[in-house]
Amino acid sequence: MTQFALVRSLDALVRHNVRFIVIGGVAGRAWGSPSMTDDLDICYDRRRDNLESLANALIDLKATLRGAPFQLDAQTLRAGDSFTFITTAGSLDCLGTPAPTTGYDELLRNASEVELEHLEVLVCSLDDLMRMKRAANRPKDRIELEILAAVKEEREKLGL
Repeated sequence: MTQFALVRSLDALVRHNVRFIVIGGVAGRAWGSPSMTDDLDICYDRRRDNLESLANALIDLKATLRGAPFQLDAQTLRAGDSFTFITTAGSLDCLGTPAPTTGYDELLRNASEVELEHLEVLVCSLDDLMRMKRAANRPKDRIELEILAAVKEEREKLGL
């Protein structure tokens, strides 16, 4: 298993001008969750030009689809929606329309630009992240929802 290297994943996405929003555990950490994660989850813009950029970033990261042979190009990305990759920088999950959202454009409305690993990237809002965790409803998501609710309460007390 490849060790998770967040900066390498983010750097490849930024260098290839991929339009994406950080979601999942890294977004939770950006908002103050102490929970650790060993992968990067993103919601990507599904427009044609961005699929080319995403494919180039994934090729740069030597991405392979977890558990299946895969032709890595924009056309294949267009045919699917959610992909779980293993890359030279660790696990990278690319979701076009994470439940219960309609995708990138919806998340973009509430996203914030945040500095992660010295790179400016868009991170989904805490409320949107909580909505996605609620929809996933896995045991780990229910636990993280409790943590995120406490983070939200603390941020509100501090006026953030």
